[in-house]
Amino acid sequence: MKKLIALAMTIVMLLSVCTFVSAEQPKHKIGILCSANTHGWVGAVAYYAEQRCKELGVEYNITTASNIEEMTTNIDDQMTWGAEALVVCAQWPGLEDPIGEVVKKGIPVVNFDIDIAVDGLYKVTGNNYDMGVLCAQAIVEQIGTTGIVVTLANPDAGSVNELRMQGFHDTIAKIAPEMTLKEHSAVYNAEKALASMADILIAEDHIDAVFSQDDSTSLGALQAIVDANRTDIKAMTGGGGAQAYFHNIADNQDIWLCTALYSPMMVMDAVNAAVDLLDGKTVEPVLTIPTAIVDRNNVNEYLDENTPYYD
Repeated sequence: MKKLIALAMTIVMLLSVCTFVSAEQPKHKIGILCSANTHGWVGAVAYYAEQRCKELGVEYNITTASNIEEMTTNIDDQMTWGAEALVVCAQWPGLEDPIGEVVKKGIPVVNFDIDIAVDGLYKVTGNNYDMGVLCAQAIVEQIGTTGIVVTLANPDAGSVNELRMQGFHDTIAKIAPEMTLKEHSAVYNAEKALASMADILIAEDHIDAVFSQDDSTSLGALQAIVDANRTDIKAMTGGGGAQAYFHNIADNQDIWLCTALYSPMMVMDAVNAAVDLLDGKTVEPVLTIPTAIVDRNNVNEYLDENTPYYD
């Protein structure tokens, strides 16, 4: 009898161990393809994607690329690695073919942030068009319906730039048609934006407001304004959610600063969608995360020194 009890207990223990081991095994393999970390927002995307994969207990492979050639190679490498689904930040035009080939193989692809013309993709994005709308409204609230506004475009950002600029222009045309808009270029990088804005300030002897669509751009532009001792600029926008810019929003009393929130944490929703698809769940083809304006009135709600997205 004692032997039977001991045997039963051994079987129960073995079953428990097997169940534990099984529960610890990654249930899916997710490939995450990001741009190289030249911008705080991009670095935070990789951070939050990894964090969510760990929380869900899936095996993941994160690769970064500085150009279309590198990302195309990374897509091939992800397939060789055995990715069952991809989350892709498709930054560069020309990725339609390699991503389309993945979709044709029946592998789910969740496109994060940037539009790309491939049938069968799932998409998670912020509302880029609405960011432009809200920034236009914010500037008009600060300077009125007339004045000179410099708009900072970044064509390299593809659909993100196009949608934010379009939302801004459409809204200004409706609510402040007499506003003078002067378009210049500035990339999503504080150091490069500082240099670009310094040139803009030389070219434009009077500016009432600046429509910047990115927080890193805003940080550089703001430094250039301070360096040039310009006092004519009364308002500037941003986009994203960088802590360094949040602190400027809170502290700067000379220029009214705001940003249209576009959190990199949205990539967690993209990872969720990839896992749900592999689990056979229904996923909406497009998930759009709403945006909001952060200014000196509510910025304290968003200050968080633990986030990797600082500048």
